[in-house]
Amino acid sequence: MRSILVTVMLIAVVVVLYNSIVGGSMGTRKQVGHSGAKINGTIERIDP
Repeated sequence: MRSILVTVMLIAVVVVLYNSIVGGSMGTRKQVGHSGAKINGTIERIDP
């Protein structure tokens, strides 16, 4: 029973950490989107 509780608590901690790192206000998902938009703007300004 104790091992099940420890496992559930560990999974909960991992989920909370993942959500705060990836989906937070300055999470990696937002940073990747911002970087992609910046790169897209740079590519569009290239004059062949």
